[in-house]
Amino acid sequence: MNRVRTPLFALLGIFLLAACSDFESENSLITAPDAVEEARAPAPGDLPIAKIAIDFEGEFDELVGALSYVDAELDAGLVDLFLTGTDQFTVFAPTDDAFQDLYGLLSAVLGAEITEITDVPAAVVLDVLLYHVVEGRRAANSVVPPARSPRARTVETLLGETFQVRGNATIEDGLTGIREYDAAILVGAGLFDISASNGIIHVIDQVIVPPSVVAALTQ
Repeated sequence: MNRVRTPLFALLGIFLLAACSDFESENSLITAPDAVEEARAPAPGDLPIAKIAIDFEGEFDELVGALSYVDAELDAGLVDLFLTGTDQFTVFAPTDDAFQDLYGLLSAVLGAEITEITDVPAAVVLDVLLYHVVEGRRAANSVVPPARSPRARTVETLLGETFQVRGNATIEDGLTGIREYDAAILVGAGLFDISASNGIIHVIDQVIVPPSVVAALTQ
């Protein structure tokens, strides 16, 4: 089911050993899927969210580029928010492969060649980025419902729109049913969180897109 490249898992493992050794393993590991109580979020790490994304060279370059793009075009201040800000956020971070999948899908749907993030209007990119961010520190086990639960959990984003997370760690967004794969996948949702000084990062294997953006692009 998992479509993210193997090197990413090696990088995540190295980071977790190096940057997250300051908190106990019981807080860094996610509880069993059918546990009744949810373990509290892991203690803050040493590095901010943006620094972690930048250091994972070759894995989150597209995400960093998207943040820089909307900052340059719209003065959104997202890089500073995640690099020097003290507020706590949970970021669902798509890999570079996830962005390439999105460009291919947009090219097919729009009938125009999309090869990089700057081919998409900055205002649209901003909405998509905000759709990947949630206020506060949300450990994976507080996002993903118990595996046996028939109900999905609703996650409210900074954009003001929501997405649904199922018990199998898949995400239902505006592209569910449109993209080649049914839903995005929370990578490693049953194993760990990446703890930053200003939040938590969850790696996802597809860019999730809000229903409002999908509706506007497909009218």
